[in-house]
Amino acid sequence: MINDHLAGGPLFLMDVLVKPGNRILVYIDGDREVTIDDCAGLSRYIESHLNRDAEDFELRVSSAGIDHPYLYLRQYRKNVGRQVQVLLKDGTIIRGALLQVDEKFIEVRPKKKKGGKEQDVEPYRLPFDQIKETKGVVSFDEYNVA
Repeated sequence: MINDHLAGGPLFLMDVLVKPGNRILVYIDGDREVTIDDCAGLSRYIESHLNRDAEDFELRVSSAGIDHPYLYLRQYRKNVGRQVQVLLKDGTIIRGALLQVDEKFIEVRPKKKKGGKEQDVEPYRLPFDQIKETKGVVSFDEYNVA
């Protein structure tokens, strides 16, 4: 039902969890930033298709957030230029700027500390079949924080 409603638009379904006590958690993401209005609109749509008289439930609709791993190619594309953490299937962790994405690989440029200063190093070209999980990273280096 949710996928049908979101089909063809800038938003897409990430996950639906049903917890004890009929708590329904819906996580969405988008090709653009997800707004409160997006979440509220989807919540109203879902509620209109469920029957509270038959069974009571609690519904929460929210954006996937930075702690959710990327599941779709469109999430990688949206986050080009941002900091990511990539966990490879062999346990290696690579943190750096997501530079490029295509259907088969991503390119990440890590920063390496040398003599107390960060230096850019050659980017890693990482095939999707070697990636276990990729998440966004909050980096204050991207901002002028005093």
